[in-house]
Amino acid sequence: MSIDLSTTLSWTTASGDAATMLGELQPNILKAHVRDHLSALFLAFGDAAEARAFLVSVTGKMKSAKAHLDEVSAFKTEGGGGTPYVGVGLTAAGYRALGVENLPQDEAFLRGMAAPDTRRQLADPPRSTFDPGYRAEIHAVVLVGDATDKAMTARRNEILGLLPDSAAVLAEETGLGRVNARGEGIEHFGYVDGRSQPLFLTEDVDAEKNNTDGINVWNPAAPLDQVLVPDPAAPDPGVHFGSYFVFRKLEQNVRRFKQAEADLADTLGLVGEDRERAGAMIIGRFEDGTPLTTQREDGAESPVSNNFTYDSDRAALKCPFQAHIRKTNPRGSGGAEDPAGERRHLMARRGVTYGDRPDDPNADVPPAARPSGGVGLLFMAFNSALGNQFEFTQAIWANNPRFPIVDGVTPGLDPVIGQGERGSSDYTVDWGGATQQTAGPVPQSVTLRGGEYFFMPSLAFLRAL
Repeated sequence: MSIDLSTTLSWTTASGDAATMLGELQPNILKAHVRDHLSALFLAFGDAAEARAFLVSVTGKMKSAKAHLDEVSAFKTEGGGGTPYVGVGLTAAGYRALGVENLPQDEAFLRGMAAPDTRRQLADPPRSTFDPGYRAEIHAVVLVGDATDKAMTARRNEILGLLPDSAAVLAEETGLGRVNARGEGIEHFGYVDGRSQPLFLTEDVDAEKNNTDGINVWNPAAPLDQVLVPDPAAPDPGVHFGSYFVFRKLEQNVRRFKQAEADLADTLGLVGEDRERAGAMIIGRFEDGTPLTTQREDGAESPVSNNFTYDSDRAALKCPFQAHIRKTNPRGSGGAEDPAGERRHLMARRGVTYGDRPDDPNADVPPAARPSGGVGLLFMAFNSALGNQFEFTQAIWANNPRFPIVDGVTPGLDPVIGQGERGSSDYTVDWGGATQQTAGPVPQSVTLRGGEYFFMPSLAFLRAL
């Protein structure tokens, strides 16, 4: 194999096998595709031959990673819009329903998210509590996304028009991206989201270096083998690649979370503008994305800084050990592995928010004015090893009260996505000060409503069905 998976890829100069790979790879894996408006269709197949024919016809509506990157480049130089994103993923059961024997062999993928062993490992709620569409066996997901609702809906309807009567739509989720006043993507608790990502393209690493505050402290570059795996059922796995895809519908109780922020501020005696720091101690960033470990108040640059580690905050006197972003990306401070080992657990997150709400997520209104359900995050992420990336992050980091590993300290669960029994945690009253205060547990405000593991195969595989 002449594709070097141990480093980033320069797509603008890719040639030979690397160029072939890009031409047969689905978009949204190596670089996020615009999907402000998204439809996620979860399918079950009843007839193998008809399902195969459907997927072949859907492939005609898809574009390659190379085509997507060309569109992005053309937009920067000439303006104009791109074409909708269509992505296809198959579960292990889906491969079997199609009669394909040469399945991707990731252990977690073969087990599936709905398996009892997976549920126990991740501390997920019972499957019976999921939204109805996620209780049956899912075979495939088709993602349709674009910058406008009109273009997304038109392509979605084209896909549904190809669906045979022997296939069923078990569930459909509609994503709707949200932004703050500066146009930066936020999630429903009001915080800038998706800023810290592993970057697989040399051009993206260069842009981070030149267009932000740099990469000298935290370099986001990641090797291709952290997101790509050979597609075993494709005509030529040496140049045809795919990626394991995690989908989780995470409902957010915004009212409960905002009340928890206020309660923590009260417990610590924070007043005035400093009350904003309570939420930052739960998340690890202020709402505008300013990392708490670098500043005592918000007011970040734009784009938000990502060029930091926790080296100057080893005792967590600024950002608590249990803060969400410190638990899920410890940046070399986890205490169990060297920094390179920790980096291998990071995944390419591609989530989008869902649900309508009348209030402004960043407005200063009482918690009672916030939604208590019906809104949340469609968490999506690409992995090359589900067990060492998504499952590790959730089970060994977020759900583990003793991570990060620090002598004499039990940080507690990730207050945002941690699942399990929640205990009290310690917080520093003054940013960078020595006085600590124990506060009761942040109540669980994020609930899993459904999800599954998929493999996003190469276009070559789909066409050959």
